[in-house]
Amino acid sequence: MALERLQYDGPGASVRYRSDKRVGPTAGTETVDPLAFLARLVTHIPNKHQVMTRYYGWYANRPRGARRKAAAAPAAGAPAPIEVAEPEALPLGEARRRWAELLRRIYEVDPLACPACGGAMRILAFITERAVIDRILAHLRRARDAARGPPPDGRPAPPTARRGPRGSP
Repeated sequence: MALERLQYDGPGASVRYRSDKRVGPTAGTETVDPLAFLARLVTHIPNKHQVMTRYYGWYANRPRGARRKAAAAPAAGAPAPIEVAEPEALPLGEARRRWAELLRRIYEVDPLACPACGGAMRILAFITERAVIDRILAHLRRARDAARGPPPDGRPAPPTARRGPRGSP
């Protein structure tokens, strides 16, 4: 219901609704009593916990039932249904070792292959301390900024802070 197509005539006590269709049974305008309009409108408000979803096409009851029957009794000469493998229950240690294989399957990139030469890389350590991660990322940002060179307008590049060993300035 579009409010811009709805008009209320207070003195005449009527509600006029203009349809957006040009042809068909719902085309044109309709003038009704305000109470009759409210009665029609209220019928579209569902009761508490009432489901108002309507399914059409693929999700409607009739096609779903036809698909269920077809799956229960395969036709002669029809291809065999595709079998879905059940997931394996792996011990936690083995599941943690398979992360590289899972990333390879999902993203089609080997996370343990060197991007420069393609050789096999190995994991030396897992860094979980936030301060250490921040220092590594700051170092990489400084190296990236230094490799870019000065800005093109001739201004000097901003100075980068250097840290000594073990976090000392």
